[in-house]
Amino acid sequence: MKKVIQSVIKSGLVIGSLIVMPTWAADTIKLGEINSYKAMPAFLEPYKKGWEMAVEEVNAAGGVLGKSLEVISRDDNANPGDAVRVAEELRSRERVDMLFGGFLSHTGLALTDYARQRKIVYLAAEPLTDKMVWEDGNKYTYRLRPSTYMQVAMLVPEAAKLNKKRWALVYPNYEFGQSAAATFKKLLSEAQPGVEFVEEQASPLGKIDAGSVTQALADSKADGVFNALFGADLGKFVREGNTRGLFKDTQVVSLLTGEPEYLDPLGSETPEGWIVTGYPWSSITTPDHNAFKKAYEDKFGEYPRAGSVVGYAAIKSIAAAIEKAGSTNTDDLVAAFSGLQVGTPLGEITYRTQDNQSTFGTFVGTTALVNGKGALVDAYYVDGADVQPSDEEVAKLRPAQ
Repeated sequence: MKKVIQSVIKSGLVIGSLIVMPTWAADTIKLGEINSYKAMPAFLEPYKKGWEMAVEEVNAAGGVLGKSLEVISRDDNANPGDAVRVAEELRSRERVDMLFGGFLSHTGLALTDYARQRKIVYLAAEPLTDKMVWEDGNKYTYRLRPSTYMQVAMLVPEAAKLNKKRWALVYPNYEFGQSAAATFKKLLSEAQPGVEFVEEQASPLGKIDAGSVTQALADSKADGVFNALFGADLGKFVREGNTRGLFKDTQVVSLLTGEPEYLDPLGSETPEGWIVTGYPWSSITTPDHNAFKKAYEDKFGEYPRAGSVVGYAAIKSIAAAIEKAGSTNTDDLVAAFSGLQVGTPLGEITYRTQDNQSTFGTFVGTTALVNGKGALVDAYYVDGADVQPSDEEVAKLRPAQ
């Protein structure tokens, strides 16, 4: 990845001091946003609406430090090299004050390394990879959403309660999926000694052969399945699993499936009784969420999705950090993000000083069919602060700054 970044920096597209930089408005704070909009529209279209609404709210209230926020957004084509290329364009040509965004783990890691090399603050909104704040972590990179480790840790207590001995795993074969599977095996083995992992199916991202994967899981005779598939891969897996009766006598524990971005496309095919993480937008009744939900529905004429909350909370975090820093200077922003407390539609969060990970949580519940559509029911919120490894473990994983 370092070679990719160095190649982009040295390319003819970016010539550093040889470029005559455009002027920009002194009363505007520019933010560069990078994401895989064309590749992952189900999540990222609501996410964009979320950050757009937050920008409007912040600016309507007077902006930050008396200046308006302006977001300049670019698509990374779900490609790490493109993510770095547009990041350099945003930094050198557009003169953005910081970066945010990201969806897939490999593009998020590319931006993490870019932030380290170019010394620019990057708030990772969505990428879940643990490496972002641990092995590859740096003082310039912060992460909003609960990580892979955190979300798996939320599910493991429920998985252990099932007392299933033989487990199979299915996941996308890239950093997020590999990390999710490894963490599930580690944490479940600790919670339930003697558990067996009898089958693993790692499919290329976006290219699952759902028939053969489903058959392999059925042949394993596992009585529990851990799933980390999402998007179109999840839909194909569910369809084949329903057709072949895989889920009839096999309990599934699944990351992300309870988010409306993934439940909505499943519709009447939604398998019932899966234990999942997700976002039960219609049943959250806290004042903060009620206000967010009403504003979002009034503006867009639709209910919010998980991505909507993430995009909204990302801008609120950035605004709070700039306000606390008193400037957009990189060193001031780094200091401001460390220990930053921010209000979100799901309650207050803190960006931990240990690893720059926020304490943003999510919900655990079960899938069900409600009026012929997929829904997350019996859900409860898990605070991200309650599913973190110890400070000693983090210190071993994260490089010295």
